[in-house]
Amino acid sequence: MRIVVIVLMLVCTVSITYASGTFEQGDQGQDVTAIQERLIALGYDIVADGDFGSATANAVKAFQRDHGLESDGVVGAQTYLSLMGRDIPVSRDGSSVAVRRITQTSFRYVGVPYRFGGTSPNGFDCSGFVQFVYGNNGVNLPRTADQQFEMGQPVSYQRLQPGDLVFFSTYAPGPSHSGIYLGNGKFISSTSSRGVVVDALGSGYWGARYIGARRVL
Repeated sequence: MRIVVIVLMLVCTVSITYASGTFEQGDQGQDVTAIQERLIALGYDIVADGDFGSATANAVKAFQRDHGLESDGVVGAQTYLSLMGRDIPVSRDGSSVAVRRITQTSFRYVGVPYRFGGTSPNGFDCSGFVQFVYGNNGVNLPRTADQQFEMGQPVSYQRLQPGDLVFFSTYAPGPSHSGIYLGNGKFISSTSSRGVVVDALGSGYWGARYIGARRVL
């Protein structure tokens, strides 16, 4: 009985493990701002906006060339130490990194067919797809849409961000379909008619059935 309880606790608790050790193009957040501010202080012409875009990557490459490092535009352990004067954080705010990796993972399975009860690339149902994508990025979610709807924090439609879970009432009252918000009004989910696809959140079908969102990152 004790083993069963422990297993259920693990299934029903969101556990997030962020990959650490690098900052690279696509990352966002305060750590990126600190890197940008240090580059600016050293004379590199960029803006400290917290967004690791192409301009920041080019500045990192220039810094690396100037300091005899591999010029790849990625702030790894050696570049971080040379730039910031300290070791790269072992644990850092990786929410933007996690979001990027979750959305990248989800796109790999576009076109995978729908399978009722499916939880693998051989076939997904909606909540199985969400659970699989997040699980492959260190986030453990419950199995069903209604259980997933109880996780994290509620998010208003106006404050949706990429990586949020979005929910719909389709074949049954309450949260019976779940997906992953991608930004710009788009989300990805496994549909019974088309498999894994990207749809508009505000489309006639989905807009009328949308019931809320949860943030677990």
